[in-house]
Amino acid sequence: MLRSASVATIGLMAEVIVRDGTWTFDGELVRIVPGQDRRVDALRQALGELTVPLRAMAGITYEPGRKGGRLRLRLRDGADPFLQVAGGKLGDDADPYRLAIDSTTAGMAEYFVDEVRNALMLEQVPPGPCDRFLMPGPAVPLTASAGDGTASFDGTRIHIEWTEWAEDGKKAGGPRQISLDDVLGVEWVPIVGWTNGFLRFRLTAASALMPKHDPNCITWGMRRLGGTTAMLAAAVAARLPHPGAAGGDDSPALAAAPATPAPGDGDHDALLRRLRELGDLHRDGVLTDDEFTTAKQALLRQL
Repeated sequence: MLRSASVATIGLMAEVIVRDGTWTFDGELVRIVPGQDRRVDALRQALGELTVPLRAMAGITYEPGRKGGRLRLRLRDGADPFLQVAGGKLGDDADPYRLAIDSTTAGMAEYFVDEVRNALMLEQVPPGPCDRFLMPGPAVPLTASAGDGTASFDGTRIHIEWTEWAEDGKKAGGPRQISLDDVLGVEWVPIVGWTNGFLRFRLTAASALMPKHDPNCITWGMRRLGGTTAMLAAAVAARLPHPGAAGGDDSPALAAAPATPAPGDGDHDALLRRLRELGDLHRDGVLTDDEFTTAKQALLRQL
């Protein structure tokens, strides 16, 4: 019979089981399994089991409250593609790295925290940002439906189908097929106040179109988190160049560089195509003269 709340230690393993989910630590990994109770957020249940290696962790805390408290696992910046797109935009209920603890399990939670902290200290895990993803992101293929469209991703290509609620311009353009090679970045924003949420696939350094008019963007106005759109955004982000990789930069001028082939690929046609795209961005005023020059020089060095 499953216990409603417990902690166990077997060798190096510590385990906390509560209604909100189960966290297990074996000295190297924290395994997170969301609970199946109807009060557990649907996004956490859709994400399913997560396995977090020690080297991806920045710390762990137990935060006591009036009727219990919560365990909260903090990851290093850039370790998880899901947090890369959704971090700071999720409420506590949807946060997969938070576990609600009842008043009878506070001591158990504190013991779990001590075990993880001791392991982090022994392994001397650096708390700073990562230059590559240490977690794989959601598995593909993956489909996410929003208010005006449904996006699917198979690992190499994004497909968008419009619903009857899409703007006329989107519907007139028909279904969209976007190659991952053409994607420079992904934006995911939940509903904020009266502003709709959206998932946008960036094909240029910046888009001048509002989300509801952008054919590379799906929007929603009902569910605050847009169902599984954050998962799809993370699956795409996990397969793009890491923003913290050597030479990476979040500035508009260099945002185009990650999508170019690496030196030695011999794909000169793709490089020339990127040069033309940069010229178009410069002509349209998206890139300044300095940004255009910097990005162009970075591409020319690969020819």
